[in-house]
Amino acid sequence: MCLAIPVRIEELIDEERALADIGGLRKEINVALVDDLSVGDYVILHVGYALNKLDPQEAERTLALFAELGQLQDVCDEAETGEDSV
Repeated sequence: MCLAIPVRIEELIDEERALADIGGLRKEINVALVDDLSVGDYVILHVGYALNKLDPQEAERTLALFAELGQLQDVCDEAETGEDSV
């Protein structure tokens, strides 16, 4: 299964790339599909691509639910290895 998850932009590298915080892991992502990003913004991330900005409160609620369900670590592990569980 592949999830779209909220991530926080930590650093803008260029117009198409950024470093994002994914549950404590910093990973380079593609942000070419999202306009007007700033450090601190939350985006929805799916297979390495930021799809759109997300309201910070909504992002925090979603991340809290993942953590509560014990799935955030699984998502982070998938992001680190580049694998999707099926």
